[in-house]
Amino acid sequence: MTVRLTARAYRVPTDAPEGDGTLAWDSTTLVLVEAAAEGATGLGWTYGPTAVVPVVAELLAPVVADHDPDDVPAAWSAMRRRLRNAGRPGVAGLALSAADCAIWDLKARRHGLPLARLLGTARRQVPVYGSGGFTTYDADRQHRQLAGWVHDQGIPRVKIKIGGSGGSEVPRDLSRMAAARRTIGDAAELYVDANGAYQRKQAIRVMRRAADLDVRWYEEPVSSDDLPGLGLVRDHVLPDVAAGEYGYDLAYFHRMAPYVDCLQIDVTRCGGISEFLRAASVAAAAGLEVSAHCAPHQHLPVAAAVPNLRHVEWFHDHVRIESMLFDGVVGAGGGVAPVCLDAPGNGLALRAARAEAYRVA
Repeated sequence: MTVRLTARAYRVPTDAPEGDGTLAWDSTTLVLVEAAAEGATGLGWTYGPTAVVPVVAELLAPVVADHDPDDVPAAWSAMRRRLRNAGRPGVAGLALSAADCAIWDLKARRHGLPLARLLGTARRQVPVYGSGGFTTYDADRQHRQLAGWVHDQGIPRVKIKIGGSGGSEVPRDLSRMAAARRTIGDAAELYVDANGAYQRKQAIRVMRRAADLDVRWYEEPVSSDDLPGLGLVRDHVLPDVAAGEYGYDLAYFHRMAPYVDCLQIDVTRCGGISEFLRAASVAAAAGLEVSAHCAPHQHLPVAAAVPNLRHVEWFHDHVRIESMLFDGVVGAGGGVAPVCLDAPGNGLALRAARAEAYRVA
């Protein structure tokens, strides 16, 4: 029995310029990995550079070729070992994550099971929060996006980006936060994400100046590499401090857990479904909940399996891309997304003809 791994990359332009406190972009690349065996094909993907494609083809595909497709832990371990000298954090970690998700999906499809059933469910619908509010948006675009989530779709929690121009636009940040609160009203929860743009005490001062806005979630107020800084901010502000989206291995989450209120995990970076489940257990051992970062449809089955899940990020950019490239996507009306329980695997199918127009590798 042979497992065949292949990878392709698709670059999709944004529908408007997007940016946060430390980065700006006008397109997003999805790298799709397919795992095939005995007439079945599983899908997994990540968001990253086209360099992920040759890592899958040259490093990962050869070492899983002779593994039983049901032995996901063995395949994952073989891939992790193969990446030792290549360096697992970064591009190689993205490749490992997408491949692991594809192999899990393959196993579910071979046995005619929804992936969520194979993993086991703690819930059948997953709480989400609307995420966007880019620093590049003008006031009208931010208002329309937030109003669409809260008032049209009934999503009761939304997030905007702050920390514009590396943290040098605090008055604008505060103005945009106040505008967001006016848009969503008092009942919805307001989240903010500085993407590590602030310095430690600056981050504290910003949130104290925003005290009347009832911000509930303060993501990466300082760099996620500054663990003591995260802990300092956490201990001096009211919103929950969150970080973890750049975690590529289990030790990362173990180190970060003492410094945050909620650990973020990204299944497309951390090592796939296999490592997401372990990272969630690390968080549970520290008394923390976890939040799934971006790539919502890649997260839904594993998020449903995690008892200590808080929510999944319903990220504008990725929701749009996944809706363009896949059949079987779901909505998030009322602030929850249903988990596929009536089709094999993750329930998605690549819209191959449409996707081909965006293929870059």
